[in-house]
Amino acid sequence: MPISLTKLRADLYKIVDQVIETGLPIDIERHGKKVRIIALEKKSKLANIKPHPGTITGNPEKLVHLDWSSEWEKNNS
Repeated sequence: MPISLTKLRADLYKIVDQVIETGLPIDIERHGKKVRIIALEKKSKLANIKPHPGTITGNPEKLVHLDWSSEWEKNNS
């Protein structure tokens, strides 16, 4: 979604810093025409991924072969 030139003028440094930090371009619209601010140095899309505490990391194949039998309580009925 493009921003107006007025918004760009008000937050120029913040918007340019955002483009540099995220690597995502910003579109500006004026009189029905659009221009784009882009970072010349490409940033990896993976660099924008935020950590999610509690997620499982590692080899997923090890999860398939987990043995939980020692954790189960035997039913005495």
